[in-house]
Amino acid sequence: MPRDLPISNGKLLVTFDSHFRIRDIYYPHVGSENQTAGHINRIGVWVDGDFAWLDNPAWERTMTYLPGTLVTNVEARSERLGLSLVCHDCVDFDRPVLLRQIRVLDLLDKPREVRIMFHYDSYLYETEVGDTACYRPQSRALVFYKRERYLLACGSASIMGETLFDPRGSQQTQDRGRIKGLSIDGIAGWATGTKVIHHTEGTWRDAEDGVLERNSIAQGSVDGVIALHVALPPGGVSTVHHWLCVGRSMREVEDLSKLVEERRPESLIQHTADYWRVWAEKTGRDFGDLSPEVAELYKRSLLIVRTQVDSSGAIIAANDTDVAEVARDHYSYMWPRDGALVAEALDLAGYREVPRRFYALMSKLVEPEGYVLHKYNPDGTLASSWH
Repeated sequence: MPRDLPISNGKLLVTFDSHFRIRDIYYPHVGSENQTAGHINRIGVWVDGDFAWLDNPAWERTMTYLPGTLVTNVEARSERLGLSLVCHDCVDFDRPVLLRQIRVLDLLDKPREVRIMFHYDSYLYETEVGDTACYRPQSRALVFYKRERYLLACGSASIMGETLFDPRGSQQTQDRGRIKGLSIDGIAGWATGTKVIHHTEGTWRDAEDGVLERNSIAQGSVDGVIALHVALPPGGVSTVHHWLCVGRSMREVEDLSKLVEERRPESLIQHTADYWRVWAEKTGRDFGDLSPEVAELYKRSLLIVRTQVDSSGAIIAANDTDVAEVARDHYSYMWPRDGALVAEALDLAGYREVPRRFYALMSKLVEPEGYVLHKYNPDGTLASSWH
């Protein structure tokens, strides 16, 4: 199945499906490896003793991006829970960090406690064998690790505060918001456990009563959930921020998490939105009498193509893990022919840095006899082939 919202920085690619569930976390290359192996990673909400994952029919969702950016703009509304959510997600433009902001709006005009649950299903190195999930009190975070793959899940919640990230890019609004919100860093709850083993469904079921059991560590085939709690004033708005740091060591992901706390996630989201707006507008193209919708489609196409390009120069055909269920293979490969067509299109559009890296990579892959092979992995190694 296609992915509805891909976000990337050339090092880390995260994709969402049509139910606003993370399905793929590709690292250290765009297209390799998929640290979730395409499995479902959920968001759920508990309030007033009721709970629903965002893929539940209780939620009505609209999913898009902020114009000219690789920052999502997802709205979810539930009359049953009496809540409305506005979600902005991005991969930091420079670092392997997924940043998530959720504004929670009360629809019932009464004070309430809301608990947001983030579930992760790890398949590090694309297999569930030998994974570990553990709570790290030093970082107030949940960490998944195996060998040189680490995922650290942390977050913060505001108390009766407004969002600090302004989708319109206004630094003035951002500064005003900083005065109004009190932020608490670290997760409020966590749970780790096993999945698949002995037919267990997974730890995500533990979230559905709104209370996480705080099992501190699990090994083997594991998943985990973190919780962020907010106090919601009557008819008011509160905000949670969540970040997932990805790296090769515990020190690396913990240092990334400290950086997010110091610089603030809302500020990093703002900088990432600004970066992509500048990138999408860099040529200053005149669209003449074409409609704003067509101009936005042009920019959106450039940005979507950019999510499928690795920082090494590899231009990947498609990152869709679901096809592996029927073919036991996928399209996360670089075909020299297809990559050349994309590179030419980007060159004609005035985006020459991507074609340069692609041609530099291809120059290293030419065989001594003067030809290239069928297809390659994102790191330039020979891929599977029917030739």
